[in-house]
Amino acid sequence: MHTPNIDSGAAAPASSTATNTASNTASNNQLHRVLKARHLTMIALGGAIGTGLFVASGAAIAQAGPGGALMVYLVIGLMVYFIMTSLGELATFMPVSGSFCTYASRYVDPGFGFALGWNFWVSWATVVAVDVVAAQLVMAYWLPDTPGWIWSVAFLALTFGLNAFSARSFGEAEYWFAIIKVVAVLCFIVVGVAMLAGIIHGGGPVGLDNWKVGDAPFVGNAATWVGVAMVVAYSFQGTELVGVAAGESENPRRNVPRAINSVFWRILLFYVLAILIIGLLVPYTDPQLLRNEVEDIAVSPFTLVFEHAGLLSAATVMNAVILTSVLSAGNSGMYAATRMLFNMAAEGQAPALFKRLTPRGVPLYALLATTLLACLCLFSVVYSPKAVYIWLLNFAGMTEFIVWLSIAVSHYRFRQGYVKHGYDTANLPYKAGLFPFGPLLAFVLCLVVTLGQNYQAFLEERIDWIGVVSTYLAIPLFLGLWIGHRLLRGSRWVKYQDMRF
Repeated sequence: MHTPNIDSGAAAPASSTATNTASNTASNNQLHRVLKARHLTMIALGGAIGTGLFVASGAAIAQAGPGGALMVYLVIGLMVYFIMTSLGELATFMPVSGSFCTYASRYVDPGFGFALGWNFWVSWATVVAVDVVAAQLVMAYWLPDTPGWIWSVAFLALTFGLNAFSARSFGEAEYWFAIIKVVAVLCFIVVGVAMLAGIIHGGGPVGLDNWKVGDAPFVGNAATWVGVAMVVAYSFQGTELVGVAAGESENPRRNVPRAINSVFWRILLFYVLAILIIGLLVPYTDPQLLRNEVEDIAVSPFTLVFEHAGLLSAATVMNAVILTSVLSAGNSGMYAATRMLFNMAAEGQAPALFKRLTPRGVPLYALLATTLLACLCLFSVVYSPKAVYIWLLNFAGMTEFIVWLSIAVSHYRFRQGYVKHGYDTANLPYKAGLFPFGPLLAFVLCLVVTLGQNYQAFLEERIDWIGVVSTYLAIPLFLGLWIGHRLLRGSRWVKYQDMRF
């Protein structure tokens, strides 16, 4: 057995390695490794804490019951954990800003990587648009008479500015955004446990009373739980951003595994424990839990629990936390999309203009292109913000699931090829456990959730084709790019014997 060459040169795309010398200037394609361990940890922590937890978790409990929702969160959390460990193995072996695109091109099919790269860029640029539209809806809580597009433009400009200065400014902003979200969840858990123990709000301990209401704890059937799984899975999107940030980490061999290893405990603490507390304190029959429409974005089960504890200003505080979550997601989306476009340009899969860097190491033209696409948010001037939010959210959600599927596939083929070339897995900087069970289970679960995104539409007497198209549009676009690349460039599946390590 022997070890592969995995020196620091692996951090640069293969096509640009020759130009990455000690005399590099801003015109060369080398990002600055300025993100510290604390930045990566908070990017990993903050990636999964957003409106999915603060708002949509109530609907999950209302539809599946407290036990059903907890079960679904555990299953999807397990899926995300295996996806993250797969990504951790790839990202520490080859820490590049292109991440999924590069791994897919090297270990699956160059056409697959090409389609995935453009898919990822469009996905996260759309996420930015989703979040600045959501910012309109959140700000309407305080200033209902102000035109919403003003807030979208203001927050888009803020996001652009945070990313235009340097990768460190992005990391710092994301660090403090994540701190706010983490503190909010921890406060919720402390207050919730105190209420369960009867310390707050008088009375004795609550116990399992709300798990015995109606059909609780498990409500509905398998089809219900699949529907809830879609909402839950979307809540976890963003956890994979640590893979993109690895390309600008100071020490990816050490820092990325640390961030990855925190994922499981984050899921256990922030999601599972929060859902357990909500299910114990609020009966699933409470009509307030179903108020997860876009216009009710400021109403969350967190707010309900705080208000039950006698904290009457909870709605205002939680609205501010949700606004922070929205800005955090937009900030991360701008960063991720920009770095992916830069990497694609560095590998010859996008116009060379996008690989130009400023003296601070920021791919400014890629950032401008991402911001331009994020201006989709301005459709809210023509259509209702709610309609635009839902259309963009559906599209972004599907593209993100495609990324998760690709991580599982890329990792499986990477490990198989690695062993076939005679390398010892003990020499990997980070080794994902339970291979091949982990990536295979993650792939199957993710595929079920992906294809079942909007299955209810086909069960109605009249199919909502607009809803179907907005949900599944990303799949034919991805397949079209992949097939088109194979036809025009002649790309084929990468054989194990042809893989490079």
